[in-house]
Amino acid sequence: MTRRTPFAWLEPGDPPDAFPDPEAGLREPNGLLAAGGDLSPERLTAAYRRGIFPWFNAGQPILWWCPDPRAVLVPAEFHVSRSLRRTLRSNRFDISVNQSFGDVIRLCAALRAESGTWLTSDMVMAYERLHALGLAHSVEAWQDDVLAGGIYGVNLGGMFFGESMFSARRDGSKIAMAGLVSIARREAIAMIDCQVMNPHLERLGCRPIPRREFLDILRRISTRPPLARIAAADRQPTRGLSMA
Repeated sequence: MTRRTPFAWLEPGDPPDAFPDPEAGLREPNGLLAAGGDLSPERLTAAYRRGIFPWFNAGQPILWWCPDPRAVLVPAEFHVSRSLRRTLRSNRFDISVNQSFGDVIRLCAALRAESGTWLTSDMVMAYERLHALGLAHSVEAWQDDVLAGGIYGVNLGGMFFGESMFSARRDGSKIAMAGLVSIARREAIAMIDCQVMNPHLERLGCRPIPRREFLDILRRISTRPPLARIAAADRQPTRGLSMA
């Protein structure tokens, strides 16, 4: 049985990997593990390798989480409804990769601004630094030369940690997720971490798994060689996506 440790406070000068055991997260609020530290690329990378992610609102300290259960999407289990399949085949949308990372993350923040967003300016800058290092990626859905939807996250080995997605037009986020799933299948990404379940994710085929199972999978696939590579790609019609 995992021994639960007291809630941890991290100082900015602490080693990047100075996190408690991720299985020691609080039961309420679910998965809260630590606070403080910083959003340096080194600490963020160390956190993701342990299944930990930051999530906090403006005015709060940095909060670090590892919830139980964990919402995941196995690429082969992505649910393509009849209407979504028709949309993909219609070529009304184009898909690109890493062409508008800054726009995607800012639109994710802007569309949640009225209800409060955890995507503070510090978080945006932190993930832009990860993007510049080739660790954070975006998949964009375009319609009539306008960003219709997008998703961004962090890729380590065979795991893609989905952080946020948005829709500016109908089905925009679904199209972007379909693009990510197509990449995952091509690049041997075994699992997409969706963090916490919600009805939208459930309709796309996400399911909850116990935290311990998630962490076991993560240990096996996050460092396996060769590392999955998500390369930049210009806009391509959705008809070419691999949804078999």
